[in-house]
Amino acid sequence: MLPEKALAMLKEINSEWMLIDDAHMLARSFRFKNFKETMDFVNKVAAVAEEEGHHPDMSVSYSDVGIELTTHAISGLSENDFILAAKIDELEK
Repeated sequence: MLPEKALAMLKEINSEWMLIDDAHMLARSFRFKNFKETMDFVNKVAAVAEEEGHHPDMSVSYSDVGIELTTHAISGLSENDFILAAKIDELEK
């Protein structure tokens, strides 16, 4: 995906998502009150990712989750990355 298209699509999702590595990756951090809330969120993300057949890289600590999205098959972003990002955003509500 061209960086210009990625920038346009970025406007359609939560403003906390960032383009990384010259628009080859989407990344966002999430913060929770405690470990249980953190893990509940991670498990919800895992379920959505499995449904979509599109799996993010996640880093997990006590109250923080970092999510990185990219499409490895094309070594960059695809529309699926933005779709999954929007679905992850919905899990916060």
